[in-house]
Amino acid sequence: MTVLVLTAVPVGLRGHITRWLLEIAPGVFVGTVTARVRDLMWQRVNEHLGEGGRAVMVYPARNEQGLAFKVVGGTWEPVDFEGLTLIRKPSR
Repeated sequence: MTVLVLTAVPVGLRGHITRWLLEIAPGVFVGTVTARVRDLMWQRVNEHLGEGGRAVMVYPARNEQGLAFKVVGGTWEPVDFEGLTLIRKPSR
């Protein structure tokens, strides 16, 4: 299952994503897509994100965690910690 969370993105992008995923809450999309479709969807998100927008995608992967994620926009960033991918929040 793929989960995509969009924040402060153009309405058109949210509508575009509904071609492949269900929007179960404002900006939260879920569904099962192939890796190829997922990559193309992520490419489209990056192209149309807009200033101030943020996107997080979580999807299954063959690793210790059983998942992987991608982040664009915002200040939180994925970091590798001894083979585990964690999210680093900026310190204040």
